[in-house]
Amino acid sequence: MSIFEQRESDIRAYCRVYPVVFKTADNARQTDEDGKEYIDFFAGAGVLNFGHNNPYMKKAVINYIEQNGVTHSLDMHTTAKRDFINKFVKTILEPRNMPHKLQFMGPTGTNAVEAALKIARRATGRQEIVAFSHGFHGMTLGALACTANQYFRGAAGVPLNHVSHHVFDTNDQTSLAHLEELEALYADSSSGISPPAAFMVEAIQAEGGVNVASKNWLQALAKLAKKTGALLIIDDIQVGCGRTGSFFSFDEMELDPDIICLAKGIGGMGTPMALNLVKPEVDQHWSPGEHTGTFRGQNLSFVAGTEALKYFDNDNLMQAVKAKAELIQQKMQQLAQTYQQVDVRGKGMIVGLDVGDGTTARAIVDHCFEQGLLIASCGTGGRVVKLIPPLTIPEKDLLAGLDILTQATKAALEAA
Repeated sequence: MSIFEQRESDIRAYCRVYPVVFKTADNARQTDEDGKEYIDFFAGAGVLNFGHNNPYMKKAVINYIEQNGVTHSLDMHTTAKRDFINKFVKTILEPRNMPHKLQFMGPTGTNAVEAALKIARRATGRQEIVAFSHGFHGMTLGALACTANQYFRGAAGVPLNHVSHHVFDTNDQTSLAHLEELEALYADSSSGISPPAAFMVEAIQAEGGVNVASKNWLQALAKLAKKTGALLIIDDIQVGCGRTGSFFSFDEMELDPDIICLAKGIGGMGTPMALNLVKPEVDQHWSPGEHTGTFRGQNLSFVAGTEALKYFDNDNLMQAVKAKAELIQQKMQQLAQTYQQVDVRGKGMIVGLDVGDGTTARAIVDHCFEQGLLIASCGTGGRVVKLIPPLTIPEKDLLAGLDILTQATKAALEAA
């Protein structure tokens, strides 16, 4: 461990929560160098939807490398990219009648958000972006301006301009009323408030505390965007790619977003990739090379990502996700019924256990780690314990992990 402490930046974070050296991983388990196994309810912060070292993806990547397949290609055409685009269009876009184009950029979610903000401003000729309380969109300056968390924003060192934050859906009438008030302000030429270039929103705020927006609120937001000539951008980076029981977290919401930001799980097995789905009439506002990224041609991710998309050829995995989600909800609701201060939120296989304060949540996370479960906290002050296990987790591992979490939560709440 000493080399990490001596030479790696003090900015490291997750390794302080899990202070061991991991050596191997398989599906929903990681093993440290001393041989201790851990059930993984963290899954690379939502990257590993299909588990560690997914056998189908691993085989495809090894075969590709052994055939001397192109690994780095900027935005040049490759067979791997063509296979991925064809598969994505036929499996995801065409069944939904989505005309969107695929834009690849740098390999992380914040790159996708930055590109979305730039093209929204270009397409509308406006500067302001509307984002929402508790939202998280990334760490680069444009995405950070859309992020609400003051701790992250405080590291910027410069003003984070051209973004205003409004209240995210609280699942009551006040949220809809707030959008109506906002609409009235945009319509009033003397309000001093002009319509924005875009509304940037997560259908489910993952890092913000697993806050789930209602269909009515999202539809009202989409209507407001259309009425004011603004774009609707949905950040589906952590909760997309099957996490909620359907490929997109908003699939049943009857929405028609102008831009969808994807990353994390889209690369399949943990190899980095980010992409935006952009409506053609918006995409046409780019000129060649205006937004680039050295690693936008991530061919190993194209190969693994193509294999990941095969999980959506039928409904088997999504039905399994829904069944596992029911198991999670049953266990967590039992805690909520026993302990009045506990609130359970989520959809599919992203679930938040709000225990009221960050100290209690951290005690739960630490106890889980000691007992062989990797889990993290999120939300204001870190008060929400977040469950995001691989979608492919075996049921026995899921139940074992839930038992550890249940015992850890009881111990922490009773000691508080």
